[in-house]
This record gives sequence, C-alpha cells and structure tokens, in this order.
Amino acid sequence: MQKIALKFLTLVLCIGVSTIYAQTPPTVKKEFKFGKITPSEFETKATGRDSSASAIKLFDVGDCYFEYNPTGSGFNYVYERHIRYKILTKNGYDLANFKVQLYKQSSQAKEDLSFMDAATYNMVDGKMVISKLNKDAKFTEEFDKNYLIKKFALPNVKEGSIIEFKYKIKSDFIFTLRGWKFQSDIPTLWSEYNVKIPEYFNYKHNTSGYYQISHPLHQSINANYVAGLTSTATYDKYVVENAPALKDEPFITTIDDYIPKIAFELRGTNFPQDIYRDYNGSWEKIIANLNQDENFGSFISKNSYAKSVLPGILKTEKDTLTIVNSIFSYVKNNIKWNNEHSVYTTQLSPKSIFEKKTGSSADINLCLLSLLKEAKITAYPVLISTRDHGEHPGYPVISSFNNVVLVTQIDSTVYFLDATNKDLPVGMLSDENLNHQGFYINLKKITGNWISTEPTSLNEKVFAYSLNLDKENKLSGQINQYSKGYVALSLREKYRRTNNDSEFVKNFKSNKTGLEVKNYKIQNLDDLGGLLTESMDVDIEDNVEEAGNLVYFTPLLFERTKENMFKHEERKFPVDFAFPFKETYRITLNFPEDYEVDKLPKGGNYKLPDDKGSFLISYLNEGKTLMVRSVITVNKSLYTSDEYFDLKELFKTIVEKQAEQIVFKRKS
Repeated sequence: MQKIALKFLTLVLCIGVSTIYAQTPPTVKKEFKFGKITPSEFETKATGRDSSASAIKLFDVGDCYFEYNPTGSGFNYVYERHIRYKILTKNGYDLANFKVQLYKQSSQAKEDLSFMDAATYNMVDGKMVISKLNKDAKFTEEFDKNYLIKKFALPNVKEGSIIEFKYKIKSDFIFTLRGWKFQSDIPTLWSEYNVKIPEYFNYKHNTSGYYQISHPLHQSINANYVAGLTSTATYDKYVVENAPALKDEPFITTIDDYIPKIAFELRGTNFPQDIYRDYNGSWEKIIANLNQDENFGSFISKNSYAKSVLPGILKTEKDTLTIVNSIFSYVKNNIKWNNEHSVYTTQLSPKSIFEKKTGSSADINLCLLSLLKEAKITAYPVLISTRDHGEHPGYPVISSFNNVVLVTQIDSTVYFLDATNKDLPVGMLSDENLNHQGFYINLKKITGNWISTEPTSLNEKVFAYSLNLDKENKLSGQINQYSKGYVALSLREKYRRTNNDSEFVKNFKSNKTGLEVKNYKIQNLDDLGGLLTESMDVDIEDNVEEAGNLVYFTPLLFERTKENMFKHEERKFPVDFAFPFKETYRITLNFPEDYEVDKLPKGGNYKLPDDKGSFLISYLNEGKTLMVRSVITVNKSLYTSDEYFDLKELFKTIVEKQAEQIVFKRKS
C-alpha cells in the first residue's frame, strides 16, 4: 500500500491544484460533541446476548476528507475519529489505554497525529466530574522502522465511567484511505463513517463482513479546490446501528474477515487538463505496474548474482525437479526470513539481499524466482493474502495482498515454492498462506488468474500405543507417533525451538499427568518429504482408577478430545481448518491374567453428509489383549455455516465416545 502511494504522490505533486475543504450539510445526521455528555448516557446498560459486556461503545464516528498543501507534499487526506465508551466492569478498563498507529516511509512521507483530546467522566454526588488527559500520560513507541504508536492513558477510570477520545491524522498515503470497522468485541450503539472524495480521484469501495452496513447518503457536494473555481466531491455516509459484540470463534482465518467494514483503494485520477490515469483499475494494469516496479519485476530481471552462483549450485545436473530442489535449498540456507510478509522487496537487487543474509518474504521468494529464471525454469509469482491478513475481495485490489510465493509446473505436477521456512519442502506453503487461493501473474504476458492453494498432500497424525497393565494398575510400554504434512511441519518447528531432546520431552510431558518418558527418539527430522517418526519408552501412573474389584480405564489417555470446540447453537462464520486432516489412535493393551473385561464401550462409525468427515471408534478383545482404534477424518479445509450443526454434532460425539471407559473386573 504505502510503497505505491509514495510513487503516486510524486506524480500528484506535479499537478498545480490547490484545495480549500468545504461541504454541504448531510441529510442524515447525528450530532456528537466532545465533552457534551447527557445524563442518560450514564444509565446505559448492556442487555440481551451482550448482558455480560465489559463496556459499551456509545458511538464511533469517523470523517475522511482531502486537503492540498501547495507548498508541502501536495494532496493528503485527513482522518478524524471521535469515540465514546461507557465502562461497565473492571474488564473494560483497558479501553482507557488508547493507541494510535502511524505509518512513516520517510521524513517527508508519513502520517502525523495533528490533534488529540480525551477525557474521563464520572458522576459524583449527582455532579459530573471531568478528568482530562494528563501530559505525562502520553507516550510514543517506535514499533518498527515503519510504524510509530502513540499511546494515551486516561485517569480515574471506574465502573460506570464514560471515556472519550477525539483525534485527527493527516496522511500522505492516498493510495489507500483509512478504512472503517463498524463492529468490535463490545456492543456498539452507533458507528458512522463519512468519506468525502474530490472529483479528481476515483476510489474502489470494498464493503465486507457478516452484518449489514447502511449507506444512507451518496451525493455530490460543493467543494472549492482552487480559489474562485467551484468543483465537487462525492460524499458517502456509512452507518451501523446497535451492532452486537463480535465473538471470536475457533477455526477462522482472522476475525477481521467477519467484521462489517469498508476499505478504499485508488483506481485512477482525472485532473483538469490531464488524461484519465488508470493506476489500478484492472488486473492487467496491476500486473503491468508490478512488472515495471523496481522492487518487483525489475528486481526479478537482474541476473548478475544468479549467473555467478548457479554453476556451483547446479553443477552438471539436468533433472528439472532436482534443479528446483537445489536452487530452493540454496536460497533457504543463505537468506533468513525476518518474519515480515511483503509483496515488494526491500532492496533493488538479489545480490543485496544475499549479502544481507536476511529479508522479507518478497526478498526471499523473488530472489528464488530470479535464480529459477536464470536456470531456465518457468515459475510465476503468486500474490497471497495471508490468513491473519484476511480474505481478498476477489476483484483488482493490490493492497489486499500482503505476501508473494511462487508456483511452477514440472511435467503434470504443480509445485508451490516458499523459501521462508527451512522445514518447507518443494510443493508446500506455510500454513499462514493457506487462505484457499492466490493470484498468479505472468509478467511476460501481463496476465494473471486465481489459483487454488488448497493442500493436496495428506496431513495425518498416528498415535500407536503398545502398553502392559500390571496388577498395581500401572502402565508401561512404548509409544510411536507418526506425522505427515502440516502436522509434521508443526512438530518440526516445535522441536527446533527447543535446545535439546530433554527440553522437548519436558514440554511434551507438561500436560500429561503421570507420564514418564525414556529413550525418546525422533527420525527423519531433516527428510522433509519423509514420515516424521517419534518413539519412546513410557511408564504411566494415575490414569487407571480402581473401585473395589472393578478397574476403570480410559483408553485414549492423553490424546482424547476433551472438549467440543464448537459450543454455539449457530454460527454465521464458516469453519476454516486451513487444511484437511486425519488423526488415528491405535492402542494395544495387555492386561493381567486375573483381570477380565466386564464392560466394553460400543464402537461406531459416524459420518458427515456426502463424506465430508467422519469418526470411527472400535474395540476388540482377544484373550488378555485389548485393541482400540479411533480415527477422526476432516475431509475439507472449509465448512460453511450451513454445515456447522453437523460438524458440531460430530465433535460432540467424538468427545462423548472417546471419554467412555473400559471396565475390568478383578477375579477374587
């Protein structure tokens, strides 16, 4: 977003237009004045489904409009926000610690907080007492090289207090205007965003979320941009009233995908005595811009570094997949990811990135593309919006992407490439990139299309327990665990974060009561395409209960599903697991001669409609050996809200059936 904004800003500076902001009164209006608190606001309470809320957002009003400074940076936009809360419980006190994030690209191109006012209001003996923001309660934190965070702490906040903040930001980054979120984790009585865009700018408006946004006003208003010259602006008002608190739920991409919100990205400009300039109106225009960009297309084309190192990497190798693997390994081993996602590189050449030995996802993956291109391997950039960044709206919006990976095809097989993680093999994306689709681009033909990023490999965990139960009701034996796909990737990352086997085993045991582990071994740790195997000898106490001559044993021990993650009666959001998976549990238990099985739970096979998932559990008793098998299969990465009830019932069954006990009877 910001990078393109700066380039666009440079062009705008050359256009001799000045502006004095003016507006006509809106037809739909609510007045909110700072410091003007009505007695009824102190009586506001949370009701219904939000009766336990820690606070209520009484209103949240934003205004976005443009200014022009002919002696400064040219056009910028102004963002004003006025927000007021009623604090209900101590859990709402954190709202008094307010943060404003500001972006900076340089000392010339940045966002400035030009105004801030805040206060706390309390009713004391029937009179309102005002506590203003203290000078020593203002802090500035440099979050990273591009972001500053301004922090403000209000005093005298109590249960029943009203607090409010009003501030103004001036921003040079007009490519994307600040958007607006109309719902949050507390109930909101009124949320309103007013946007006034000069006739010279054409913006895309993207509304999304699972709550209706009203659009009561869309009109042309008078606005003076040059003294004595009448012009117009488009005024839009967006409103949501009485929005309930948004509850976070398990297995989603990011809660932002479901918040009703609006975002703006520049499509083009149409200034007097100038042609219409399309900056972002189509995919072809976006791709053409990327192709010419010095931190994208031009970066990829620089091949001096690739020419110097490829002979040593490839030697005499001719097999295409082996060549790809060799280049892929070289990049992973020579550039460390700095944990930053980006579409654009931070340097102008691959040589600079390799010399730094660290970089963003774009630095790493576009270096990889440069090497592949020089090796005559056809590969394409794939633009991604990561899971925590949110779902892309689907139409041409470059700012809704925040990452880039690669894709190539060898024979008939498609391979994704992401060199940010040393444990990722060729063909596998990091799980944060599993947002169902990406947009691949052909820079040579200036074309592109959506491509599925759904994993095709099996993601499975197998737990194999071989145990002996003695007369003291202690268990001993061996555990073997086998992992594939994303389950193996997660385990590899967890293992590498620990210093040694003993630390890893300690963490492994931490939530498993009564477990003692000896001779832990892990195999195929560095064979990224192999089956990751763990083995260990175990002694287990305190997991078998005795009552008289009866012995109770829950066979799935530490791996049973103890809680149904899906608790709500209904769900508006899809359930997003990121990838399909299978979890298999096999236990073989040898029990003493003087024990006999008194009660064996009933097995069963439970399936979702159309084979979208299943749960199987079975029991087999042969002599003094008992065998138990449990298999959970989730066949899709994404389940719609209409499929939620069936999924909830399946996991309810899993919790109930896996908790059932085997009962042994001790012979007298």
